[in-house]
Amino acid sequence: METAGEATGPLEGVKVLDLSRFIAGPLCAQILGDFGAEVVKVERPTGEDSRHHGPYWQGESIYMFLYHRNKHAASLDTRHPEALGILEDLVRWADVVIENYRPGTMEAMGLGYERMRALNEDVILVSISGFGQTGPDSRRALFDAISQASSGLMSVTGEPDGKPTLSGTYIADYTTGYQGAIGAMAALAHRERTGEGQLVDVASYDTMFSALGTRLIAELMLGLELPRSGSRDLLTAPVNVYEAADGPIYIQAGTASLFPRLCAVMGRQDLADDERFRTVEGRLAQQEHLESVIQSWAGTRTCAEIATALDHAGVPYAKVASIAEVAASPQIAARGMIVEAEHPELGTIRMPANPIHMEKSPPTIRKAPPRVGEDNDHVYRGILGMSADDVERLRAEGAI
Repeated sequence: METAGEATGPLEGVKVLDLSRFIAGPLCAQILGDFGAEVVKVERPTGEDSRHHGPYWQGESIYMFLYHRNKHAASLDTRHPEALGILEDLVRWADVVIENYRPGTMEAMGLGYERMRALNEDVILVSISGFGQTGPDSRRALFDAISQASSGLMSVTGEPDGKPTLSGTYIADYTTGYQGAIGAMAALAHRERTGEGQLVDVASYDTMFSALGTRLIAELMLGLELPRSGSRDLLTAPVNVYEAADGPIYIQAGTASLFPRLCAVMGRQDLADDERFRTVEGRLAQQEHLESVIQSWAGTRTCAEIATALDHAGVPYAKVASIAEVAASPQIAARGMIVEAEHPELGTIRMPANPIHMEKSPPTIRKAPPRVGEDNDHVYRGILGMSADDVERLRAEGAI
């Protein structure tokens, strides 16, 4: 990923108004910004909610460093008498508006989709919500954990004899943010051909439901309620985490070609020749026995020794890495997955790169994540054409 330079990319010239907060909406807007769009983020003068969640670095929440690069930050008190007019002017300016309030909130503010269309006929509104704009649950509040629980994801995560478990990261918010960005780009392509804007309705609940994969189809088409499987592969064996002499390592040897290779590495040709283990069904029926054999072999060797042997045999594996280990890995460095941006007050900010690599029009970082209202002059005077006196008056009144 390029880390500096002019505003280039496939979305150069696209104007985005980001009215969202927390993770999914801001991430959606950041992705568009990474690909060249000009993004204006509007938040209240005290900062959006996530700015007040630790941990902090130099007084700023680390949330801001993850989801707000490539944005101009404008502050606005939506209760101020002039706020609605200002927002309307920004909607007129925008090609894409992103919001992730509970359905009905924007209408209550006087700025629902129909009002936006009246202001800007071909505007694209990306509405990211918990349960979507329709359906009996549409008005329910939702956070990432609620999405994981309500969508069925939590019920299939964890050990078979344990409690349902959350993912270790905000998987619902991240996935929904990317789906929102896909929807925005598809709507822009449609508008390019037809001149029509549209409403893009993205629900975290739908996103997680669609990610249930084989478990969902097994339930819908076969009537199978597949149990939680911990670190095992649900549909093949042997696949699991094993304890090497110096830490855990994950080994995937569940296919007809991989299992004999693992047997050869372990010096157990007898297992490869055993009729009980020739099929997936047979290995699944005997996976505890197979895992015991693999554990006995792995437990006397280091992760590095196992890695060397499995690399030579072409058996997939991975040392279960800590975040510190993976961040320092040569692969992360080679892929450029940790990037830096310079902030005029905060200094060097490190953050994960956009994971999409493109030869001709790669994502870029052109602006560090901003502080609250950092770009008020650019937005109010530069974009909206307000006078310096009006901006100072709004600032004195606490409106911005």
